[in-house]
Amino acid sequence: MTAFLHSMLRVTDPDATVAFFKLLGLEERRRKDSEQGRFTLIFLGVPGEDAEIELTHNWDGEAEDFGGGRNFGHLAFHVDDIYATCAELMAAGVTINRPPRDGRMAFVKTPDGISIELLNASGALPEQEPWASMENEGTW
Repeated sequence: MTAFLHSMLRVTDPDATVAFFKLLGLEERRRKDSEQGRFTLIFLGVPGEDAEIELTHNWDGEAEDFGGGRNFGHLAFHVDDIYATCAELMAAGVTINRPPRDGRMAFVKTPDGISIELLNASGALPEQEPWASMENEGTW
């Protein structure tokens, strides 16, 4: 099973962006500030639907440096088995940019370079080799 979770956008003015999406009928579902990471995550969605938009605001202005569409971050999907999914993708020639070392999350890219976040649907699986000792293949 695969389920679409969210699409992430980097934003420079979170209040204005939330207000914009509220005009389109979306509701704010949750918000998380990360003092250590110096960012805020805001999740919005259409009432009655599961899929969300994740707004990421980097407090130090990092988002302002993203041109040419880099403010679009990634699509996210739940998968039944993160290890099996990544093995299948690798067998098909897909580069695993952030391996599922923790049994919970991985990042891959489409042929056009769009980042895809894969999250294990049932939470983190026990660490497995070769994944646990893999380094990042690239950036996501």
